[in-house]
Amino acid sequence: MSKIATREAYGKALVKLGAENRDIVVLDADLSKSTKTADFAKEFPERFFNMGVAEQNMLGTAAGLAAAGKIPFASSFAMFAVGRAFEQIRNSIAYPALNVKIAATHAGLSVGEDGASHQAIEDIAIMRALPNMTIIVPADGTETELAVKAAVNIKGPVYLRLGRLGLPVLFGEDYRFEIGKANTIRDGSDAAVIACGLMVGPALEAADQLAGENIHIRVVNMHTIKPIDREAIVKAAKDTRAIITAEEHNIVGGLGSAVAEVLVGTVPVVQEMVGVKDTFGESGTPAELLEKYGLTAKDIVAAVKKALARKM
Repeated sequence: MSKIATREAYGKALVKLGAENRDIVVLDADLSKSTKTADFAKEFPERFFNMGVAEQNMLGTAAGLAAAGKIPFASSFAMFAVGRAFEQIRNSIAYPALNVKIAATHAGLSVGEDGASHQAIEDIAIMRALPNMTIIVPADGTETELAVKAAVNIKGPVYLRLGRLGLPVLFGEDYRFEIGKANTIRDGSDAAVIACGLMVGPALEAADQLAGENIHIRVVNMHTIKPIDREAIVKAAKDTRAIITAEEHNIVGGLGSAVAEVLVGTVPVVQEMVGVKDTFGESGTPAELLEKYGLTAKDIVAAVKKALARKM
């Protein structure tokens, strides 16, 4: 199975869309080779702005460009784009609901050897707390390209969460993507795994393993964390009575929390969360870190079985 990092797909999508829409401009914080915005800079140098190691200035400038009618994509590592520039995102972008697209790469534990200082595992929680913010976490290269295009076509702030690690291509050219509408990519009635980003692949692996034990799970790709697809969550809860969430993020404030917020007010059911258990990461290979912090197919299998044991 071919692999491509979502950051690479993002860079390619920017070039394609930049040729179609001259209002698209790109800003980067001196990391364009890593975020893959260098592809856009090469093709459209007059519409690319390297802001240097100054993320706050980058987001403030992006806000100004949006106010002038442009469609700015501002990129840096997730740790810096969100962590260093939160005030500018809150007050200059989210509060006035400006049309800025924050495309943050190198999110999650899979940054790997760069360690805890660079592993953004709280960025979804931070962005979820902001009114007017749309949050998208693509699961593969195909979905990333569609997500970038969808971000261009909606008005208002968007946070695109992208990764460093090459991921299997899960979806074909006929895949349909709509912001705020989850995709059920495997059906089942025993339990439902709601996953996003890097964890969608392991969720499918877990479904295959469990099928061999005559346990049939639904796999829901919740690519949009905000606005979340309440209808898909409620349906999964009613159909299965057991929900497992899987995310490459702290279980505090991320996808698991967002799903729990829906369930508690609609269809309270058993829920288990697969994710980082409220701790910081460390240096290691992506595979080592995902194994140590419980973000693998076998961890999803264990969570499903735990949920089924609790199922009422």
